[in-house]
Amino acid sequence: MTLPNDAADIGALPEMGDRFATMLKATRPLTPIVTAVVHPCDAASLKGALVAWDQALISPILVGPKARIEKAAVDAGLDISDVEIVASEHSHDSARKAVELVHAGRAEALMKGALHTDEVMSEVVHRERGLRTARRMSHIFVLDVPRYSKPLLISDAAINIFPDLQTKADIIQNAIELGHALGVDLPKVAILSAVETIYPKIPSTVEAGALCKMADRGQITGGLLDGPLAFDNAVSKDAAEAKGIVSDVAGDPDILIAPDLEAGNMIAKQLMYLAGAESAGIVMGARVPVMLTSRADGTLSRLISAALAQLVVHHRLGKTIL
Repeated sequence: MTLPNDAADIGALPEMGDRFATMLKATRPLTPIVTAVVHPCDAASLKGALVAWDQALISPILVGPKARIEKAAVDAGLDISDVEIVASEHSHDSARKAVELVHAGRAEALMKGALHTDEVMSEVVHRERGLRTARRMSHIFVLDVPRYSKPLLISDAAINIFPDLQTKADIIQNAIELGHALGVDLPKVAILSAVETIYPKIPSTVEAGALCKMADRGQITGGLLDGPLAFDNAVSKDAAEAKGIVSDVAGDPDILIAPDLEAGNMIAKQLMYLAGAESAGIVMGARVPVMLTSRADGTLSRLISAALAQLVVHHRLGKTIL
């Protein structure tokens, strides 16, 4: 790839924690995945795509208004002369054409650029022309928390506002699939609530118990579930032992399942802003992974989101989503 005048800035990887560094290293043997970058009309989304390309995570196709993309590249000093551009009229058209690239077999993943999440997802979830599967789509934050020994997955914090029981089962199954793609054979899933006992006045505790029984009966597979668990005894062995909780999940989860979007969003962002966690994000449950970062996210978040998508695509080779 030909780099622009600020090649030192583009080529240098951002600083990252040990968990993300290990994750990035795991992608080295893999071939890049062809990725439709949706409406990359600003420096942040263009740079994120180019850095992911430079690290052999993706082969980008830029989908958006050609003149705006080229102006953004010039303004940011970025060289996109070797990158294919699929022209669109506006952001909604960018999302539609990116999804069409998936249907045409030309793209293996989507990466969100400088547009609203609902603009991308409205096309992804469209009943006729979208990328639906039998499973409900959900967003998964992947965090590198300095004081935690492994990547921590949190779901759902961006798509399903008040998920019902079946939606929570799909949220869990999506997160387990991502855990498998990250190399965890039996992801440990903590289903969160305010307390660690089933209490009928708190519906999330009842649903947590039902979800564990669904796993016992094979309705959720591939992971080890426990819940309800309060946040403290979910992530701290000392807190779990102090409350007399005997569990293979408590104190050592790979995945935290929030009772609703508000709780999940707060948990993830508290870890980011108060505990110094680094974050990436991906949507699972669609025909292809969707890298769903905030427009304010930096290069690291976009880079690791691309690594997640690459790991998922290669994990799915020869498989179909249930």
